[in-house]
Amino acid sequence: MSCRLVLGLLAVFGAVQAEVRVAGRVTSDTNSPVANAIVVLRAQSGERYRTLTDAAGLFALEVREPGEYAVDAERSGFFALRNQQMTVGGGDLLLVLNPVREFAESINVTSRSSDVALDQTGAQTKLTGTELIEIPYPTTHNLKNAMRILPGVVQDSRGGIHLNGGSEDQVLYLMNGFNVGDPLTGRLESRVSVEAVQSMDVLGGQYSAEYGKSSAGVLSVNTKVGDDRWRYSATNFVPGVENQKGLRIGSWTPRANLSGPILRGRAWFSNSLTTQYDQTVVRELPAGQDRSTSWRHSNLLRAQVNLTPSNILYAGMLTNYFSGPRSGLTALDPVETTQDKRARQWFFDVKDQIYLPRGVVLEAGFASNRTFFRQIPQGSDFYIYTPEGRRGNYFINGIQEGSRDQFIANAFLSSFSLMGEHRIKTGIDLNRVWYSQDLQRGGIEFYNTATLVRRTVYEGGGQLGKSNFETAAYVQDSWRPRKDLLVDLGLRTDWDRILRNWTWSPRAGVAWSPFGRENTKLTGGYAVMFDATNLQLFTRPLDQVPSTTFFPPFGSGNIVQSVFEIPGGRFRSQRYTSLTGSLDQRLWTNVFLKLEATKRRGSRGLMFLDTGTVASQIFALANARADAYDAVGITVRQNFARQYEWLASYTRSRAASNAVLDISADQALLVGSNLGRLPWDSPNRFVSWGYLPTPFKNWSVAYLSEYRTGFPFSVQNDVGFILDGVNSRRYPTFFELNLHIERKFHYRGQQWAARVGMNNLTNRLNANAVINNVDSERFLQYFGGQSRATVFRIRWLGKL
Repeated sequence: MSCRLVLGLLAVFGAVQAEVRVAGRVTSDTNSPVANAIVVLRAQSGERYRTLTDAAGLFALEVREPGEYAVDAERSGFFALRNQQMTVGGGDLLLVLNPVREFAESINVTSRSSDVALDQTGAQTKLTGTELIEIPYPTTHNLKNAMRILPGVVQDSRGGIHLNGGSEDQVLYLMNGFNVGDPLTGRLESRVSVEAVQSMDVLGGQYSAEYGKSSAGVLSVNTKVGDDRWRYSATNFVPGVENQKGLRIGSWTPRANLSGPILRGRAWFSNSLTTQYDQTVVRELPAGQDRSTSWRHSNLLRAQVNLTPSNILYAGMLTNYFSGPRSGLTALDPVETTQDKRARQWFFDVKDQIYLPRGVVLEAGFASNRTFFRQIPQGSDFYIYTPEGRRGNYFINGIQEGSRDQFIANAFLSSFSLMGEHRIKTGIDLNRVWYSQDLQRGGIEFYNTATLVRRTVYEGGGQLGKSNFETAAYVQDSWRPRKDLLVDLGLRTDWDRILRNWTWSPRAGVAWSPFGRENTKLTGGYAVMFDATNLQLFTRPLDQVPSTTFFPPFGSGNIVQSVFEIPGGRFRSQRYTSLTGSLDQRLWTNVFLKLEATKRRGSRGLMFLDTGTVASQIFALANARADAYDAVGITVRQNFARQYEWLASYTRSRAASNAVLDISADQALLVGSNLGRLPWDSPNRFVSWGYLPTPFKNWSVAYLSEYRTGFPFSVQNDVGFILDGVNSRRYPTFFELNLHIERKFHYRGQQWAARVGMNNLTNRLNANAVINNVDSERFLQYFGGQSRATVFRIRWLGKL
């Protein structure tokens, strides 16, 4: 018996001794680490060993014995490495993944992950640079328009983007790790060429404690950096012609891109320049009064310098300029009501990353964002609301400026074992935000046919300024008790000078591959989140004061003054809780199914409540706002070789609030109950898109289809009072089908791609304007929307 025991122990000891530890690193072609890459080693016997890289691109696993192995490595946004033959036991492995830069016929692999990775517990979707370029959404140069092709992202009738039922300012917009959102509005106003984007990630539900001040989600844009090869391309350098009320140049967006080495093997740059010319034609307006044009220029310069193999410096500069005469021209807003708009932005960032032994990564960075906005009306007459639309001159004339200075510092600590493996990240985020304005408002009048029923004028000065200092710290632990189980635990704390109270934001998420199956993943998460303090809310008592006169039959000339007040005492921070769950399943080779559900609730949000009397309106700031969002969705996608793929998704959702309309001095409508569906609420939404091969070599087909419930809107009477509750009606159902065909070819040693297609192929009237006055003879007549349009695009992709 004792001999058998000794032999058994020797066998176990021999097996343990035979195990070989395999270590290595995954980097890009410029030596930047590739985190969360899937690395798979396959032995000749068929055994598979699988792991993920850490923040430094490092990985380690144990195999049964040394020898020859086939190695796979992949990460979305990079071309996958397949069947790389390597000898295990001869030293550390170095795997290099090439970022997706442009389509190449010689590359027969996908840039999408072909596995269900146990790398994160929150809801995450990604768009690669190829998808941003190839999917035929309208105005394909505009990154904001591209976001609408993602499940859970809705684009409203004004072009605003809404993640997971939230408003635009409830999203954290990042570019290369820094907050690029507008310092004043919190929205994404920046324009970046889609050719400059490496990937775009959208995070929702429960996400890392690293991200704060964003209850609806995170939108992270990562831009390209050059390599040792000179690359250049140009798109839309020949303007297109449209036939809409006569031949004309429609939207023309010439774009040019150049990248390459500053010092080969050491420093690289990329530059993307976009110029956009838009001419909008309103079919319902008379000739000569039916057009508006605008110019927009954007340039992104990006550089990477490897100071040493373990110290990398990144820097970037984004500039935007916009000039838009006659902005706001619609079927219900003729030329006289429009504004001449001008806007500028300067965004600079620099980040230093240091890679220490044992996978420790330190990084520190600074970013500065400066914005300028000017709006000029066509005259100084009253802005007039009539039952048939608007007349007169817009009532705001002035300048708004904003800035944000941001400093970040993060540390990825060495992994350690304690009831499993732990990877900890911690850091701080410091921001100084500033806003100033110099606005002068005219007056607003409401007419019942030809009779004046209400007039609003403004008193006082519109010059003001406000600043805020924000600080945050966080710690995030990614704990893997077993290979098939991942637990994310995080804690974040925020403080700002205006509210002067600390907030605590716990995050918890779990991801599990049942019974060790790599093709299945179940996730669940819970998070407490807070939004950034809105500077505009705290400047309203300093702004101009509206005084309104009501005339018969709604009054006898009585004047009501609207005053905004901030009561004494401290305010609580608006708080959101989020519950999420999902199932990811690979059905068969490169076909994936995703089921997900989200429940988010917001409480004690800041809003202005009417506490006045009949003779006056006193709006007092209070912690009284409540929001609700619920959604369930199903998504199916399939990846092909050479970056082809398709996706189909259906979402059932509800987005509601008791603060639907923003009560401010500029809000012309009279609101009773402010409870209702949010303006971007769309209970049923189906979206599908694809970039597909054809039987003919070098030919491909791309399509985009979207079907959704029409957005809600309010109805009003002649005096501007909202009837039947806020957003009680809906636009007709929206449907859009875009179909394009493209051919890639070679000419004189250069690569080219020519595309032709149609947007809104069915020519459906997808209205975005309506006569909502119940006293109008044309009540509920709809206008706007893009008619069927032929699109032509030619791209010069550079040298073979």
